[in-house]
This record gives sequence, structure tokens and C-alpha cells, in this order.
Amino acid sequence: MSAPQKFKLIFFVPPSALQACKTAIFTAGAGRYPGPGNYTECAFTSKGVGQFRPGDAARPNIGEVGKLEEVEELRVETLCVGKDVTVKAVEALKKAHPYEEPAYEVYKLEDF
Repeated sequence: MSAPQKFKLIFFVPPSALQACKTAIFTAGAGRYPGPGNYTECAFTSKGVGQFRPGDAARPNIGEVGKLEEVEELRVETLCVGKDVTVKAVEALKKAHPYEEPAYEVYKLEDF
């Protein structure tokens, strides 16, 4: 029997929405490490500055249409074991995130 696929979910979020987004993805099953330690809610968070310019049809949570905006954001990285967990975590993130279009990435991981 082969081990389940592992994915890394990375997303960017304003500090005010960090806890809601982490709660949502962890409830969906993200952040669990397989093995005897039974670790849950595992993530790494780092600070940075994001920038964006909302287009004419945008309804930005932060900033104004047409104006370049720079905001403090947090980058969150976590493990998802199984494609089903990854899909559920991304769906939960999109529901919990305050941005009109949340920025996120998913990478398939390899075991060596």
C-alpha cells in the first residue's frame, strides 16, 4: 500500500484574518503530520508586504479601485495529506478569507 500524497498549501492573508483562515483550514484537515506523534495544526507563518492595484470591476476588501496598495500580509505554509484534504482546505480558505481573490499556492510534495 502506497503512502497518501502530500501537498503544501501556501496562502497570504492580512493579520486581522489570520486566525479565522487557520481555523478554517485546520478544521478541513490541513496541518496534520502523519505518524506516531499525532501532530495537528502545524503551520509556519512569516511577515511580508503584498501589493495590488484593484481593477475597475473590483470590490477590494482593502484599498481603492485603481490605486496601487501595499499592505502587511502574512504567508502561511502548511501540510495537507491527501488530495481530498487539500481540496477541502482550499475551499475552506476561500470561504474564510476576506479578499475577493485570495492568493494561494498548492505544491505536490515528493517523499525520498
